[in-house]
Amino acid sequence: MRKYRTLLFDVDDTLLDFEAAEQASLRMLLESQGIQYSKDNHNKYSQINRRLWADFEDGKITREELFSTRFSLLFNELGKSVDGIQLEEQYRRGLGEGHQLVAGALELIHELQADFNLYIVTNGISETQDKRLKLAGLFSSFKAIFVSEDTGYQKPMKEFFDFVFERIPNINLSETLIIGDSLSADIKGGTLAGIDTCWVNLKGIENTTEWKPTYEIKSLEELFHILKVRRKEIV
Repeated sequence: MRKYRTLLFDVDDTLLDFEAAEQASLRMLLESQGIQYSKDNHNKYSQINRRLWADFEDGKITREELFSTRFSLLFNELGKSVDGIQLEEQYRRGLGEGHQLVAGALELIHELQADFNLYIVTNGISETQDKRLKLAGLFSSFKAIFVSEDTGYQKPMKEFFDFVFERIPNINLSETLIIGDSLSADIKGGTLAGIDTCWVNLKGIENTTEWKPTYEIKSLEELFHILKVRRKEIV
């Protein structure tokens, strides 16, 4: 007998390859301002972005503050003054086209949708996430898409999960599993919300946090075993 009925999937670096989409959009943005894309410049952006997202997840800054300042801070480090809000809009348009799939994601979701109740739970911008999921061929497989912009809260806040649970018919928390790559958002959030968690650790990094997932997988294919699903034969 299967233990889980409701599966909550994160998007970035769980189903969609955010790193590939981010690199393409950041390259376009830098070059539009006459700055050459480089690994060093990308690392500068990543450090700023991670810091701001951590502050957002901790409730220290708002979503608007995150998105309006990250590129102002980046280009300030690069010696150029820019309109951070305008560049954010430009970056987001490019990001919305990024729908590269994590290996096995499309096959996994298409096989699971008949037997499980699938939902998306993600931090970010609704328009961007919806578009990327549609371009990737995933959108219609989910019963609902829950994005932090629409809920008014973000993972790992309990209020985010309360919002989600209230809108899933007949949900049983003991039969619910969240699947995501972020220890600070998905695993912490799921744990605090009282559901089992599955850490998608595609890069095999060490978990040095206090948040210990129920399961850890190195590839999406491992989910079939956890969910006790036999893969359909391809003929």
